[in-house]
Amino acid sequence: MKTRDAALRLKRFELTEKARKVASMEAMVTDFEHMAGDLMRQISAEEERTGVKDCMHFAYSTFAKSARLRRSNLLVSVADLKLKLDTAKREQAQVASELSKLEPVVMREAERAPLANLDRVAMVG
Repeated sequence: MKTRDAALRLKRFELTEKARKVASMEAMVTDFEHMAGDLMRQISAEEERTGVKDCMHFAYSTFAKSARLRRSNLLVSVADLKLKLDTAKREQAQVASELSKLEPVVMREAERAPLANLDRVAMVG
C-alpha cells in the first residue's frame, strides 16, 4: 500500500514537472516570436531610414544586417523549441495516462483497507 502511495506521489510530481516544463517552453516560444517581430520592425525602420532595402547592397546598414542575423537565429531557435515542445507535450500526456491508470488502483486499495479492518474486528468480537 505504501509503495503504491509513493508511486502515485512520484507520478503526480512527475506530471507537475512536465507541465511546468511545457509551460516554460511555450512562454519561451512566445517571447522569441515577439522578439523576432520586434527585430523585423527595427529592420524595416532602418531600411526606410537609410533608403537601402537590398541586404546585398554595399551601403546596406550594418545594424540591419546584424538584426537580420539575430532574427534568423531566433527563428531557428523557435523551430527547434517547437520540436522539443511537441516531445515534451507527448511525454506529459504519457505521464498523465500512467497516473490515471495508477490512481484507480490506489483508490480501490484504499477502499478495501477499511473493509479488511472490519473483518478483523468481526473475528475478534
